[in-house]
Amino acid sequence: MLRRKIYDELLEWKHSSKGQTAVMIDGARRVGKSFIAETFARQEYRSYILIDFGNAPQDILDLFLYDSADLDLFFAKLSAFYSTVLYQRDSLIIFDEVQQFPRARQLIKYLVADGRYDYLETGSLIRLKKNTENIIIPSEEEHKELHPLDFEEFLWAMGDEATYPLIQKYYEMKKPLGQALHRKIMNDFRQYILVGGMPQSVLAYLNGKDFAASDTVKRRILQLYRDDITKFASGYEEKVFAVFDGIPGQLSKKEKKYMLSSIDTNARFRSYADSFIWLREAMITNTCFNATDPSVGLAMSEDHATQKCYLADTGLLITQTFMDGSYTDNELYRAVLFDKLNINEGMIMENAVAQMLRTKRERLFFYSRSDVVHRENHMEIDFLIKQGKKISPVEVKSASYRAHSSLDKFRKKFSAKIGTPYILYTKDVMEKDGVWHLPLYMAELL
Repeated sequence: MLRRKIYDELLEWKHSSKGQTAVMIDGARRVGKSFIAETFARQEYRSYILIDFGNAPQDILDLFLYDSADLDLFFAKLSAFYSTVLYQRDSLIIFDEVQQFPRARQLIKYLVADGRYDYLETGSLIRLKKNTENIIIPSEEEHKELHPLDFEEFLWAMGDEATYPLIQKYYEMKKPLGQALHRKIMNDFRQYILVGGMPQSVLAYLNGKDFAASDTVKRRILQLYRDDITKFASGYEEKVFAVFDGIPGQLSKKEKKYMLSSIDTNARFRSYADSFIWLREAMITNTCFNATDPSVGLAMSEDHATQKCYLADTGLLITQTFMDGSYTDNELYRAVLFDKLNINEGMIMENAVAQMLRTKRERLFFYSRSDVVHRENHMEIDFLIKQGKKISPVEVKSASYRAHSSLDKFRKKFSAKIGTPYILYTKDVMEKDGVWHLPLYMAELL
């Protein structure tokens, strides 16, 4: 069984809420929402009922439509249908894939007020207008996002609970780990990048460290995403497909801003805005916005028309890049494993950093300014993160990089606003000229 950090968050919710709120787990498809919900129910409650609204029988849907006014009858019928005894304050009712039946979500307000049981919802695409029309969103919901496994969770899956606390210790001390330990962790990190954090992919890989089996699972997930686009982005699905399919090509460029001209020379952002929003709200992508004024309130200066679009799971990006070929044709597996990434393939490491930074932040930001006349103003910083009252620039580099001219210009121009500058790369911890160089696997700690 895969151990997930969100389990402890659910425990905290149960003990602190005491039935006064429901909890909603939001996440992409196949990220493990249903599994963690049922595991939590089985281990923390005397009984539970899981209603899968993706496959609920009409009798259950009718129960919500016609019998919810009488909660005594409602619970009696629910208990009888699922052959499960419900215990007051010791049973959990799970609304799985609740976006498929918004009426059930609206009822949460009254179920929580009734107070007999606890309620946990899971959903994908729950923020899309289509899935919230004609209902009142209950204020009694506590939202929690479930992302793909992070690097620490991947190490747990590998049976290693000792390494990550050590990484945290050396990060806090800002001291190098040493050649042997760093090499060992980078080997594990490279496996994590290739497999990704989708639970089914991780489980497939762990059965003999089989990259081919993992790749097969990821192909199925990518096809599921395509099916969802067809089903839930009706009316503009072709534009969503165009943006989604273009992600590897966009990220392989030196400047990774999404250029719509590569889709259509006449394309304008306003006509594709809904497509970017759909992918972001489905949590298939992590969007990174250009903050034109790098101050503590980054969101106040975000430029929606200038954005980078990362895949939410780097393992899926590895597979998507060579989707038209077979696993054995995918050169990225060899390039990552043997640290032979060329400049275009550096997108893999940058995507991984975006994925790790996103686990603690609702939004990602970068800085980009084009000025061919005044070269001192021409710069691009991969990420901007808030640390205290300062903004820290973060650059992702290869092991063989020679200079960081954009970072130097950024530090000079915004010296009063910025905190510690970072470079994330494949080598060990090092400080040079006021810039902290950290191994990529420490990105989650920033």
